[in-house]
Amino acid sequence: MLTTELRAARPGFDIRVVTCRDDHAGWSPPEVRSDFGVVLARRGRFGWRSRGQRVDVDPTVGYVSVPGSAEQFAHPAGGDVCTAVSFGPELWRSGAPARPAIYVDARLDLAHRRLLRAVRGQDVDFGVAEEMLRLLTVASRSPVLPVARDRVLVADAREAILNFDSVAEGLLPLAASLGVSPYRLSRAFTRSLGVSLTRYRNRVRVGRALDRLEAGERNLAVLAADLGFADQAHLTRTVREHVGETPRALLQESSRPPTAGGRS
Repeated sequence: MLTTELRAARPGFDIRVVTCRDDHAGWSPPEVRSDFGVVLARRGRFGWRSRGQRVDVDPTVGYVSVPGSAEQFAHPAGGDVCTAVSFGPELWRSGAPARPAIYVDARLDLAHRRLLRAVRGQDVDFGVAEEMLRLLTVASRSPVLPVARDRVLVADAREAILNFDSVAEGLLPLAASLGVSPYRLSRAFTRSLGVSLTRYRNRVRVGRALDRLEAGERNLAVLAADLGFADQAHLTRTVREHVGETPRALLQESSRPPTAGGRS
């Protein structure tokens, strides 16, 4: 079962949260888009295909829709939650990319989280609108992913890393669990996502750190240890490298209630 909740709407854009509670492995009937859209997953994963291309969507890979395109969806992994931002062409500064898949790096992830936080503040005309524009700006700069020759291999590697599987604790055991050489896995991953396995793993760990900070985690030393960082300083360096801010600053931001005027 799919449920769609409208969170904010004004002429020119709307923001919806879409939740799937199905184990719907097959492809849905085609749905034709009437506007531009950026879709980012918050939890879970699902398949999307359009314009002869397929995207395995999860919190690290999203997609861009264009008017007139026929889209289909599959949910073989069960439940998932995503944010769908729809808007007119005037808000997509550089135009929609020719290929729909985009890499969701930690900066785009943080922009997504800030948009959802602004929505809770209910100042749609300013606070939400500003965060939506920030998200679209970051999304328009995100790497556009090529059609992957090793789509299934890379998707399986991403799933293991996202789930913090024990086999994903190193390149060699991860490659062995997937039945390929570490050389092939490393090359396929970089070619498909434009980032190395090491950077991708750190991006996932940063995302998990953001989850914990939003949930109220205040002990950064414990957080670092839980996520496999060498120490708190290693956590701080990695988070700052990926999002441009320190965990301490993000913790202070997450502890403040959404304001009517958005972020200062």
